[in-house]
Amino acid sequence: MDVLDKACIEECPVDCIYEGGRMLYIHPDECVDCGACEPVCPVEAIFYEDDVPDQWNGYIAANVDFFDDLGSPGGAAKLGKVDYDPPFIKALPPMGED
Repeated sequence: MDVLDKACIEECPVDCIYEGGRMLYIHPDECVDCGACEPVCPVEAIFYEDDVPDQWNGYIAANVDFFDDLGSPGGAAKLGKVDYDPPFIKALPPMGED
């Protein structure tokens, strides 16, 4: 969150990583679980759902909430940045600042 490096977007072969206001979101139905995005994430924030550490479970629901109204657009590149983050994300203090 608040570190929008986008290296993962460049590695994704199916264009399923969407940009919100403060965070990048992986569309669970469009993702093919190839894992290409995981090693390039500079903050090591990409996990398979069953492997998400307990203290980060709120991010699972936030990822689902991001796509509630958006649906499945079929590719992030054609959609561009979405100026939206779920309430859980909006409520968090700024991160990634020195």
